[in-house]
Amino acid sequence: MADKDKKVPLLEVRNLHTSFTTDNGVVQAVNGVSFTLEEGKTLGIVGESGSGKSVTAYSIMQILEQNGRITEGQILFQGEDITKYSAKQMNVFRGQKCAMIFQDPMTSLNPVYTVGNQIEEAIRIHSKKTKAEAYDLALEMLKLVGINDAERRIRQYPHELSGGMRQRVMIAMALASEPWILIADEPTTALDVTIQAQILELMQDLQKKLNMAIIIVTHDLGVIAQMADEIVVMYGGRICERGTADDIFYRPGHEYTKGLLHSIPRVDNMKERLIPIGGNPINLLNLPKGCAFCTRCEEAMKICIDEVPQELKIADGHYASCWMNVKNHTYVEES
Repeated sequence: MADKDKKVPLLEVRNLHTSFTTDNGVVQAVNGVSFTLEEGKTLGIVGESGSGKSVTAYSIMQILEQNGRITEGQILFQGEDITKYSAKQMNVFRGQKCAMIFQDPMTSLNPVYTVGNQIEEAIRIHSKKTKAEAYDLALEMLKLVGINDAERRIRQYPHELSGGMRQRVMIAMALASEPWILIADEPTTALDVTIQAQILELMQDLQKKLNMAIIIVTHDLGVIAQMADEIVVMYGGRICERGTADDIFYRPGHEYTKGLLHSIPRVDNMKERLIPIGGNPINLLNLPKGCAFCTRCEEAMKICIDEVPQELKIADGHYASCWMNVKNHTYVEES
């Protein structure tokens, strides 16, 4: 019997598969991804380029390229499968329920319109506000995201603003309709370290004010450590490991996660030699039969080559898909 008191997650991704048809064959960019996002929480998705993390985000928003499509799985928003939505329903979902900040604000903003015009357009598409009301709200949003002299900035074009200001404009545009979920795809990649910290702090402050859920997609483990309540590590279109920040950083259960951690400097031990992950990123057109990471893993066994590892429970809320946990019996038997 189903538990009637069990709370439905704000967002739940179940067994998501997304592929792209190319001249060389079908690329399985996302291959069976599942996770949940609770109201007011932050989920971090981390992995190197080509791991499938951005495609997962685009799949949720259903803004894939023309040659891409979701082939299997469900994306549930408050228990309702949005993969069944019509184009009109998705337009409502994208603005009012879920919004996205893209990696490069300079290419995301239209260079021939003022930033004010672009924020106002986003507001009027998703609400019944008049032009004057949309202008007032756009001005309010620019102030909310910490842009100084907003009355002047609202009349400027993207090229007249710094990279940090353009990213703040993108955040203002995304938040103008007060979405329940904010997806940030590499939101600080093009920014220097000081501005990165300001943008991350801004996102956390706005999350508290608006009780908004955030999915942050990045290759930067430092960003993830600072922001995420739960972390999903991806490689080759699959989830390798998921757990809290403490689980991932202090008790990693997958060899790929360990490799990522060994390849970044540590403030508490700057003399420690960095160890890069060997080999080349996986070719998604020619996935191994077993574990996607096996060709680069120094601990790989025969079973890693032949069989996809099952996801095992390492501890409460901490799961990893690695045969080393079976070999070392570092997992919890579930009843």
